[in-house]
Amino acid sequence: MDFFDESYENTPPWDIGHPQKEFIGLARNGEIKGSVLDLGCGTGENALFYAEEGHEVYGIDSAPLAIHKAQEKSIQRGVHVHFIVLDALDLKKLNRTFDTATDSGLFHTLTDEDRPIFAENLAAVLHPGGTYFMLCFSELEPGSYGPRRVTKKEIQDSFSEGWIINYIRPAVFESRTWKNGPRAWLSSITKK
Repeated sequence: MDFFDESYENTPPWDIGHPQKEFIGLARNGEIKGSVLDLGCGTGENALFYAEEGHEVYGIDSAPLAIHKAQEKSIQRGVHVHFIVLDALDLKKLNRTFDTATDSGLFHTLTDEDRPIFAENLAAVLHPGGTYFMLCFSELEPGSYGPRRVTKKEIQDSFSEGWIINYIRPAVFESRTWKNGPRAWLSSITKK
């Protein structure tokens, strides 16, 4: 059992029991469009929210236990989402494309070597003009508790070819272990 699957035997700090407010804002502002792929969906709160907003949604996570919990929530709430156990470095296996992709805490778990593989897989599943919204820990968050911090430059470098970076703006990553949430970056990145 890997770290993430094991984390879901209890409630991990990032499983806050509701969608991240940054993604609620994006949806309410009309930035989340069409079909949605929620990357690293965990127990499905963001994905279920998008489906409730009327989107066709796929949620993927490499942790089978997280997907099992997401599927249970989907049934309990009567909200349909396609939840699939899948590594984000194998997105091409979906054999379909989406208008929007969202990422709440996946990118900051990737190694330097995995980032180009991820970007290539993401490009394969987004329509031209499709947008990727990413919420990740910022290097502005002090201390070392929690995941790796990501700089604006790292985001820019990871999406420098074949992508348009619409914005990288300061945000808050809601968490069960941080009262006001750690500092984060919210990025909007469109496939050319």
